[in-house]
Amino acid sequence: MQPFSYYRAIDLADAFGAMQRDAGGQVIAGGTELVNWLKEGIVSPPVIVDINSLPDLGAVEANAAELSIGALARMSDVAAHPQVQRNFPAIAEALHKSASQQLRNMASMGGNLMQRTRCPYFRADVDLACNKRRPGSGCAALDGYDRTAAIFGWSEHCVATHPSDVAVAFAALDATVHVRGATGVERAIPVTDFYMLPGDAPEHDNVLQRDELIVRISVPQSPVAHRSRYLKVRERTSYEFALVSVAAGLQLDGDGRITDVRIALGGVAHRPWRLAAGERALPGTSITDHAAIRAAIEGAFADARPRRQNGFKIELAKRAVVRALQVAGGNA
Repeated sequence: MQPFSYYRAIDLADAFGAMQRDAGGQVIAGGTELVNWLKEGIVSPPVIVDINSLPDLGAVEANAAELSIGALARMSDVAAHPQVQRNFPAIAEALHKSASQQLRNMASMGGNLMQRTRCPYFRADVDLACNKRRPGSGCAALDGYDRTAAIFGWSEHCVATHPSDVAVAFAALDATVHVRGATGVERAIPVTDFYMLPGDAPEHDNVLQRDELIVRISVPQSPVAHRSRYLKVRERTSYEFALVSVAAGLQLDGDGRITDVRIALGGVAHRPWRLAAGERALPGTSITDHAAIRAAIEGAFADARPRRQNGFKIELAKRAVVRALQVAGGNA
C-alpha cells in the first residue's frame, strides 16, 4: 500500500475542491471496496477524501411517487426500512444477500454501485494481464479461467462481470442514479445506462465523470416493484458473489396471467442485464405454467455468447428466471 493523504470534507463543494487539488484523489464512505483496492494495489491515490460528513446524503425516504435513497445511506439501514421491505422487496432481498451484517452496516449505497469487478485477474495480488486494471495489458481471462465470466456484452478486451446485487434490483425496477458535478449541475441517469459495456475501454466502468458524485438513487413506486423478488445463485451459501442472479417483478390479472413484468440478470455481464425480449413475450402467460414461462424467455438468450467454462450459465439463468417469476407471483 502506497502512502496517501487523508482529508475529511464538510460538504460537496469541499469534497470537489479536495479532489481537484490532487488529481487522482479517491472518495471514501464505508470503504468496504476502496480499502481492498488499496491493499491489492489496484489504486494508489495521492489523497483520500472522506465524505461521510456530507449533509443530507444519508436519508431513506418514500412518498406516493418514489423511493429516494441517499448515496451515504448504509446498506443495512436501507434493507431494514419498512417502506423498502413492503414496497420494494427485491431491493431488501438483494441487500441482505450482498454481504455479512458487519459489511452492510458500513457499506454505503453509492459505494455499492461504484464497485468494479470480482474477476480474479483484476483482483490478483501479482501482476497479471487485465485491461480493466492496466489498460492495454490484455485480458488474461480470454485464455484462462472464465467460469465466472460474462455471457452477454463482453468484448475481446474484457469478459468481467459486475458484482453488485442491488444494482440488479435497481435495474429491474427502473431506478435512476442522481449525480451532481462540481459546478452544482445534476444529472439523472437510468441505472440501465449508468454502467458501460467493456468495448475497447473496459477501464471505464460507468458514465460518472471525474468531477461528479452520486447523491441519491430514486426508484418509482409501482405494482411491479411491490411484487418483486431477488434470487441469487452462488457457489456456496455464505456471502459469495453471484454466478447468476435475477431480480423480477410483475403484475397479474385476476386469472393469474402476467400483465406486466420486469427482469434483470446479474453475474452475466459488465452491467445488470435486462431481459427486454422476455419482458415483451411474457404478458398473457399464466404464472403457473412453467413451460410457457420458459418458452417466453428463450428469445432473451439469443445474444448470449458463453465462454469455454461458463456455458452452464445460460441454462442456470433460464431456470433462475422462471423460479424468480413464480416466487414473485406467489406460485413457488
